[in-house]
Amino acid sequence: MSSHEKRAKSLLYLDNVSVSFDGFKALNSLSFVIDPGELRAVIGPNGAGKTTMMDIITGKTRPDEGEVFFSDTIDLTRRDEADIAQLGIGRKFQKPTVFESHTVWDNLELALNRKRGVFSTLFYSLTGEDRDRIEEILETIRMTARRDELAANLSHGQKQWLEIGMLLAQEPKLLLVDEPVAGMTDAETVETARLLREIAKTRAVVVVEHDMGFVRDLGVKVTCLAEGSVLAEGSIDFVSNDPKVIENYLGR
Repeated sequence: MSSHEKRAKSLLYLDNVSVSFDGFKALNSLSFVIDPGELRAVIGPNGAGKTTMMDIITGKTRPDEGEVFFSDTIDLTRRDEADIAQLGIGRKFQKPTVFESHTVWDNLELALNRKRGVFSTLFYSLTGEDRDRIEEILETIRMTARRDELAANLSHGQKQWLEIGMLLAQEPKLLLVDEPVAGMTDAETVETARLLREIAKTRAVVVVEHDMGFVRDLGVKVTCLAEGSVLAEGSIDFVSNDPKVIENYLGR
């Protein structure tokens, strides 16, 4: 397949992307392609470029060279962060930022309104459709029974799920999730793999993670980064048997 065909088919297309900070090459000719509706795991040692890649996709950092396209025609290097969020790229950072003094339901309602640019919920009443959407998200993130609980009282894992729900309320086409299971219990970790697989039925999801058991649970194609470019790509078994990956990452 030519690079042009590959880009036309893709949801996210990075080709030969490089970026340096003070002479350090954080990304070095990185090429990375996500298809519509794909779930992908990204692994690699610290300093491999995982965060910089996310920063480039969301417009926080501009590459020095290379192409970054969304839905074939949208050049992300020419858009700012707010613009890119509106296009349908949502990013979940490692530390959850939920509104602690609000209920689970209100957190989701605030997220839904933020998507519309409505900052005050006082003068805005939810339509039946909005309520259905929130109910649906509650079910997806395993929170139906906790809808009226304050976010402050949730476990760490549940806060992570709520934040994923808040991103879903903004209807992203692509969700970038950074180390979702760090600090979770084993049971929550297993449930998170299920939850992300479910979400990926209707949108593309890229998960950056260190927990190899969790990556194995996801059961999807894995990209291993090292020193700012792709070291190996394929199933978890293929990638974890690659001598370069063992030496650079798993052997540490």
